[in-house]
Amino acid sequence: MKAPELISILKKRLGEDTFSWNLDAKTNKLRIEHRNLQKGMDLQLGDILTKYDERKEAAIDEVVYIIEQTFQAMAKEKTQGFAGELKIFPAIRSGSFPKKSKEGVEFVTDKHTAETTIYYALDLGSTYRLIDKKMVEKLNLTEQQIKEMARFQVRSLPTAVKKDEVAGNIFYFLNHNDGYDASRILNETFLKEMKSKVEGDMTVSVPHQDVLIIGDIRNKEGYDLLAQMTMHFFTVGAVPITSLSFVYDNDKLEPIFIMAKNKVKKEKE
Repeated sequence: MKAPELISILKKRLGEDTFSWNLDAKTNKLRIEHRNLQKGMDLQLGDILTKYDERKEAAIDEVVYIIEQTFQAMAKEKTQGFAGELKIFPAIRSGSFPKKSKEGVEFVTDKHTAETTIYYALDLGSTYRLIDKKMVEKLNLTEQQIKEMARFQVRSLPTAVKKDEVAGNIFYFLNHNDGYDASRILNETFLKEMKSKVEGDMTVSVPHQDVLIIGDIRNKEGYDLLAQMTMHFFTVGAVPITSLSFVYDNDKLEPIFIMAKNKVKKEKE
């Protein structure tokens, strides 16, 4: 599938007259603007096409759902504001993720690792919105209160995992598809509980926002498997974060490069 065909499908599924459609041919970025709301979002068509090659119609269904839910949340915010109980969670993103909203307002962030940054998300039910500094005023909270709420509420999220054994190594997959799977990396109690189960080296991976992988690496082959696994998830994820993994030891995360059959620690930046 090519970009024009993908755009044609999206127009058919979402309604051509509801949105304006503007493609930047140089970057292959599609800007969708809701005509009534006068708000929009950007889509990287290259990423969607890559996912389509692997998942076919499921990839189209996913992006249509994300677009619909995003604009529904925008409409709800416009008519109702941020009424009701506030649910705020941390959202892990790559270090290269934009630091400002489309309107040019800075997001509320914290440093996490050299590869990852903590953003903060206002949960809106079926979707969420990253909190920028303009929103802080509307929420009637301080930035510090937002961060504390998020750290507290992430501990309330379920942490059930699925276990798989490959070549003598154990892998645990956390995948609740609530938008905050990768955010569980900030749940220190959860990490310590997993550490108590691990017999080999404990690794933690967040290749995209909807999965967290705990590795119990017991032999050299385990690192090769981990590298292949994280790269695959990084490639197919709706919101990719990092293909790099971390060793968890002494309550700290240390980034590692995995080359051939050797574990090579990344030099600190």
